[in-house]
Formats: sequence, C-alpha cells, structure tokens
Amino acid sequence: MSIKRIGVLTSGGDAPGMNAAVRSVVRTAMYYGIECYGILRGYNGLIHGDVIRLDEKKISHIINRGGTVLYTARSKEFMTEEGQKKAASTCKFLGLDGVIAIGGDGTFRGAHALSKYGINVACIPATIDNDINCTNYSIGFDTAANTAIDCIDKLRDTMQSHERCSVVEVMGRNAGYLAMYVGLAVGATAVLVPESPIDFNRDVVEKIRQARFNGFTHYMIVVAEGAGTASDIAAKIKDALDLDPRVTVLGHIQRGGTPSARDRVNATKMGYLAVELLRAGKTNRVVCTEGGRFTDIDINEGLEMRRQIQKIEVDVLAAMTGI
Repeated sequence: MSIKRIGVLTSGGDAPGMNAAVRSVVRTAMYYGIECYGILRGYNGLIHGDVIRLDEKKISHIINRGGTVLYTARSKEFMTEEGQKKAASTCKFLGLDGVIAIGGDGTFRGAHALSKYGINVACIPATIDNDINCTNYSIGFDTAANTAIDCIDKLRDTMQSHERCSVVEVMGRNAGYLAMYVGLAVGATAVLVPESPIDFNRDVVEKIRQARFNGFTHYMIVVAEGAGTASDIAAKIKDALDLDPRVTVLGHIQRGGTPSARDRVNATKMGYLAVELLRAGKTNRVVCTEGGRFTDIDINEGLEMRRQIQKIEVDVLAAMTGI
C-alpha cells in the first residue's frame, strides 16, 4: 500500500509525552517522504476539517513540552453516526491515506469507528491513568507519577514537622494504577484503590494505629479518585481516630509539566511504529508494550481485554504497610 499523506490527532485527556509522539510521527513521515497534517482538537477538528500542515519547523522544540500542541477536545458530535461519517468524509476529501490517533480507550473507539468507513487508522496509547488494557505502559504515566511523588514528598516534610495525617487524592479516573504506583514510591501508610474492596477499619484505621505503635507520628494516606474522595476519607479518619487530617487533591497538576525521559523515548518509539504500521498496510491497530517489548494489537481485541493491578504490587504494598 502506498502512503502519501497522513493525519495525526490527539484526543481525550492530555498527557505529557503527546508532543513527543506527534514529533515522532511527523519526523518518521518526512523520512519516508510522506506528507503529514495535524488535526486540531481531536475528532471535533476532523469533522470540521481543522487541519494544519506539519513540517520540521512546526515540530521543533516540542519534545520537551507538556500538553499537546494539536490541542484536544471531546466531541459529542463524533459520538453519533452522522458525525463519524462527516469525519470520514473529511479524510477522503483531504486525501489522507491514514490517521494516527493518540489518546486512551475513547480515542481508540473513535479510530475504530473511522475504520468502518474505510479509513486506515493506527493508535498510540497516551493517558496518565495507565488504564489501557492492551498495553503495559501508556505515555504520560511516568511523568504524572513523578509529579505526584514530588508533591507528596514535599507534603511529607510539613506533615512530619507538625505530626499530622495527610490524605492525598491522586488522579486515575476509575483505575488505581497511578495511586498504587505512587503509594509504593512514597512509602504511604495506606493506599486505597477501586480495584480492591475497602475495609476502612482494616485498611486505614489499623494501619495508622500500628504506625503509631511503631513510633510514627505522621501518616500519609494515598487515595485513587475512583476509590473515594480525600475529604470523605479524612472525615472518616477524624471520626474514628480523632485526628485532624489535612486534605490535598493533586488534580490536574499531574497532567502538566515537562515529560520525563521515559515518556519522551517511549512516545518517540510508538510514533515511529505507528507510521510503520500504516506503511505496511495494517489498519485498526494499537501500538502497545508487552513484557518490555513493543508490539501491536487489533483495536477490537485490545478494547475487549481486561486488566488488573499486578499481584506483586498488592503483595508488596501489604508487606510495606503491614507494620
């Protein structure tokens, strides 16, 4: 299959490293003599033909920038069959031989919808939640984790000085991968994630008590947003232990900032492989990682997969907090 012109878009929540992926797609396309166009504001921009020509100048010095230079938006219109037909029609009008979509599960579903109308698509996983079932790693996770860890380390300094309990709410939507990872990295007193049923007395109250018996006078509780709000957890702690916890919701600060080296390198590799998929005549594919290596999988198969927090993380957390 001869590829002469492709489009690239970012959709859903932004994630550090998206720009590195865009840059890689453009550079790889240029290397093979393929024209590359940036589709602004995700699928909404595709519906309305909001595109720009991407070249060396347009992508210079974006590898170190957070967010996405192509902008992102959620499109209700694209969720309809009529909107999808409009987007596919735009692809055909512009002569795009393929579209590379960067984002999460919703982005992949959008790409799959395009493929039904004969558009060749390849997807790159990018979300700080790391909740894409078909890949071990998604762009943005490492940077978001490091940002949360840095914030919590600073919180710990003041919590220790005042002998206080801190309840920190970490992003992740309905998944606890980010919270679990961050909790292990900061040595949290307790970590609450939606994947595990919560026994408040066992998982929080007794862990704080045991920490106090072992000489600790400050406590760090990490809560995934999908497991409950930090304010609710803090209220329960106050009621059960007569402590006065301080609540911190890290929020969207986790999405911003300079992408880490890991996110930049993975994004660059994934961008290259996405272009290679289209050049090889493959469509409806997701670039993913499995067992430390890069591979690809059919979008439908990827969306049907289910993922759980690794048992070793659960076991390690139990050992680290079971004092």
